[in-house]
Amino acid sequence: MSAALVVNSGSSSFKYQLIELEDERTLASGLVERIGESTGSWKHTNALTGETSSNDSAEVPDHAAGFQAMIDAFRKVGPSFDEHPPAVVGHRVVHGGTRFDAATVVTDEVEQQIDDLSSLAPLHNPANLEGIRAAKQVFSDVPHVAVFDTAFHQTMPPHAYTYAIPADLAEQYQIRRYGMHGTSHKYVSEQVAVFLDRPLSELKTIVLHLGNGASAAAIDGGRSIETSMGLTPLEGLVMGTRSGDLDPAVLVHLHREAGMSFEDLDTMLNKRSGLLGLTGSGDMRDVQEAASNGDETAEAALAVYRHRIRRYVGAYTAQLGGLDAVVFTAGVGENNALLRRRVLAGLEHLGIEVDPDRNELRAEEARRISTDASPVAVLVIPTNEELEIARQSAAVAL
Repeated sequence: MSAALVVNSGSSSFKYQLIELEDERTLASGLVERIGESTGSWKHTNALTGETSSNDSAEVPDHAAGFQAMIDAFRKVGPSFDEHPPAVVGHRVVHGGTRFDAATVVTDEVEQQIDDLSSLAPLHNPANLEGIRAAKQVFSDVPHVAVFDTAFHQTMPPHAYTYAIPADLAEQYQIRRYGMHGTSHKYVSEQVAVFLDRPLSELKTIVLHLGNGASAAAIDGGRSIETSMGLTPLEGLVMGTRSGDLDPAVLVHLHREAGMSFEDLDTMLNKRSGLLGLTGSGDMRDVQEAASNGDETAEAALAVYRHRIRRYVGAYTAQLGGLDAVVFTAGVGENNALLRRRVLAGLEHLGIEVDPDRNELRAEEARRISTDASPVAVLVIPTNEELEIARQSAAVAL
């Protein structure tokens, strides 16, 4: 039986999963961290046996060494590549610009195009590319596929992706809305059709991917028509450390009045804002615990967080011209019942009625949390971006 190896590579780490293609079981997963530092680390789990192995003092000078550590872990802990040989390696790539609207087999030309798009995702594309090149050295006899976060949102109409800035500048510097979390939004929206036992083509769905990074998407008949992230992953919802929507003049004001450089502003918006900037913690669990203990600052931050989501739910309901389902997914969306309840409270006029008991029920599978009478289905569907990458990689390469 053959498998897909799915790789999500960062600048100093990468995650991986080995997924059986026939029955879509996860066979193994792991993480290699602190690549290029004096001491690296790795952890590997055999999902078939539950056996885990790790090393917190490994030598991992580069990504190639990281992949060799992964190979050694498979040999030591399993499962065996002889029994589950990777037939394809699928790679998460954040930004595909307008050049890639689907998963693509990696060639030298594709590598160059991913590199060319690094100006749109300087924190992500170079790291994704480094992982691709290292993996190709180790798995040189199987196809490698790039699956782009932005690809799913390439169906947005021009009026949804166009910014109202001088057209010549936008064209020259590729400035438009691209959107992110595309593999998650695609997977979850398709699972809505499975759960409701309705054709995907007739569903109008809002997917709320709420994790440390967060985005909303309006999906009409399986096609993304609008999403909250823009040129970069910074726009849209309030996130763990990112600001989300902001009046651009705020940056001009801080540059003029506070003397902040563009590098300072970039760091502030991406790494020091969001929940972290509002409360001192970027972890939703910490913020909610503080709020439950009477911390007014934490409660005010959560109100901002919820308000932003509600604004997008209302806007996307209008854009879709109706609504069949609202879906919560990712770490916060799947696990935070209080947030879900308070986000959707008072939206009965939109056809949204949450059942308090169903909402409180914790489960790992997809579930309905709306009342039986609710015209709009409110669902919690666990995302599985790795499985989606495996599916797309196998579809284009095998």
